[in-house]
Amino acid sequence: MSPLKLLYKPVGAGFGMLGGALAGALFSRVWKAVAGEDDAPDAHDEERAWREILAAAALQGAIFAVVRAAVERGGAVGVRRLTGSWPG
Repeated sequence: MSPLKLLYKPVGAGFGMLGGALAGALFSRVWKAVAGEDDAPDAHDEERAWREILAAAALQGAIFAVVRAAVERGGAVGVRRLTGSWPG
């Protein structure tokens, strides 16, 4: 494994944690705007309907996937700009 890939692993993990935090905050804001509630339904919430739980899960998954891809891609582009090599 190349030294660049070894160095990028902890950087990539940091980007992943940052992306997770950003996605969580974004999902909370979007859910509040869409549903008018502070908390999204949990799968074990007996008071919530299937439709609401599955809609929240789908929205959360979509937001997390988009944010993760954007953060990982941005990190890789940043590494290429700094080093001249793609980290993947």
